[in-house]
Amino acid sequence: MSHQATREELERDAIRLLCSELIDPETRQRLGGLLKTYVFEGELNDAVYEAVLSVGAVSSKRLRELLPGRVTNLGFPDFDLKEYLGQGEAVDDIDRLFEHLLELTDDSCEDNHKAMGQSA
Repeated sequence: MSHQATREELERDAIRLLCSELIDPETRQRLGGLLKTYVFEGELNDAVYEAVLSVGAVSSKRLRELLPGRVTNLGFPDFDLKEYLGQGEAVDDIDRLFEHLLELTDDSCEDNHKAMGQSA
C-alpha cells in the first residue's frame, strides 16, 4: 500500500475512478467488479461503492444524479457527493486513481489467500 495514502483514501480514490466522466459505463462496471471481494474499511466508502454498482451501466451524469439518493437510503443522509468527484480530472489523475484501485484489489487477493491458509 502507498505510504502516502491511507486505506480509506485509496478506497475513496477507487470510487472517484468509478464516478469519473472519463470512463464509460461498461468499464465502470468491470472495474467495480474487481472490488467485489474487497472489504472496505470505511463504512461510507462501502455504501458509495455498493450504490455505484447498483445503478448499473449508466452514464456518469446519470450516476451522479442517482448516487446521493441511493447512499442516503443506505443510511448516510449527510453524504457529500463532491468528496467522491475529482476536480476536472487530468489523465495522470486517472492513472493514479486506477493504480489505487489496483492496490485495493491486490490487498483483497492477499487477504483471500491468507484466509484459505495460503501464504501471500
